[in-house]
Amino acid sequence: MSLDDLLKNTSEWLKGTGDNANIVMSSRVRLARNLNKLPFPNRAKKKELLQVLTVISEAIEKIPFFKGSQIFKISDLDNVDRQFLVERHLMSHEHAASTDGKALIISKEEVLSVMVNEEDHLRIQVMRSGFNLNETWNIINSIDNALSEKVDYAFDYEWGYLTACPTNAGTAMRGSVMLHLPALVMTKQINKVLAAIAKLNFASRGFYGEGTQASGNFYQISNQVSLGHSEEEIIQNINGLIRQVIEQEEQARQAMLVQNKSLLEDKIYRSLGVLKNAFIISSQETVDLLSMVRLGIDLDMIKDVSRKAINELFIMIQPAHLQKIEGKKLSASERDRKRASLTREKLGGK
Repeated sequence: MSLDDLLKNTSEWLKGTGDNANIVMSSRVRLARNLNKLPFPNRAKKKELLQVLTVISEAIEKIPFFKGSQIFKISDLDNVDRQFLVERHLMSHEHAASTDGKALIISKEEVLSVMVNEEDHLRIQVMRSGFNLNETWNIINSIDNALSEKVDYAFDYEWGYLTACPTNAGTAMRGSVMLHLPALVMTKQINKVLAAIAKLNFASRGFYGEGTQASGNFYQISNQVSLGHSEEEIIQNINGLIRQVIEQEEQARQAMLVQNKSLLEDKIYRSLGVLKNAFIISSQETVDLLSMVRLGIDLDMIKDVSRKAINELFIMIQPAHLQKIEGKKLSASERDRKRASLTREKLGGK
């Protein structure tokens, strides 16, 4: 499996299926793990980082779930390739920033990815389409159990799994759900919802996680605390909160349909019209318009475009993806033209 293979395939989390897929794009569970008796990556020497990489590479060869997966050494990738993997939500900006002893393991359909030597020795991630945290947790728990039989984790019976950042100690688990909340944004209720989420010790972030602003009306909601709670409790708490946010978004959508249906239809169809006919378009404008088209699909106003196609476009129109598709580096203006061309092609425009 190469990066070109990833480009041709649809990530499982973009398929637009699963529970509440009209509002929830994806569910993700991430585990932080470190190897015992080796310094954390920020204190480790290059020799120790390479030792971690060797241990993990040998371990995954013996675990069935990793069959068919690919290991990419970050030092072997150029800047466009690294950004391409960040855009696909397979690794963090931080992991792409430096290369010593770093690697990324990716499974088929990109359900599983493992960053080796990011902030911790291992950042294990499983992503699924729709509101599916329970199954996502079951998958990653099985993988973690299999890995723990092959490698010696840094673990303390009082503090749980030991991590580079103290806030990740305990279960060292972060569960998150990516929600599309255009109605709460358009009815100006989103700030109240986000404030309530913060009071409950949950974090809300943008489309690309920590340090990013909301884009395309997408919000990533996750737990902030892992110490003192079991994995099952964390999943249960996130599920309860997400169900409330889904209900509020559904109510806001219904209110808009009752009170301003004509204005909503006009905004949705204008968005589709621009995307089908534009010859130059920026990334931000495309994302904003795609958000409205996705809402139109979810409200059954637009019937000839699939949710999967729109989900894929959110990723495909990003800078590194456009350059991978074109097979060369593109200037900003060239990307704007390529983005418009790709969008017209996918949506059946001119």
